[in-house]
Amino acid sequence: MRKIEAIIKPFRLDAVKDALNGLGVTGMTISEVKGFGRQRGHKEVYRGTEYQVDFVAKVKVELVVAADMLDKVVAAIVAAANTNKVGDGKIFVLPLEAAVRIRTGEAGAAAI
Repeated sequence: MRKIEAIIKPFRLDAVKDALNGLGVTGMTISEVKGFGRQRGHKEVYRGTEYQVDFVAKVKVELVVAADMLDKVVAAIVAAANTNKVGDGKIFVLPLEAAVRIRTGEAGAAAI
């Protein structure tokens, strides 16, 4: 099993969700987050005054998939979230040792 964490632009969430549903991914967790990468935020003008916005609004998508689905899921996220602009985001893949469904006690792949 692998845990995937994808940081994407908020307006691409629906496209990513639809792409993952098309692959049969049954669950995910979404969080609204703020941060910055190479772009280091951006400048905005408010009432004639320019100011620096250091933390940019993003969406973090977390999901757990079987190892054999990893490449397909990552490719689907990349295709759906890509705008060819700075700040499209990142995908992190982590090994996952165990998963347990609290309600039934199922473990491993049966829990996801």
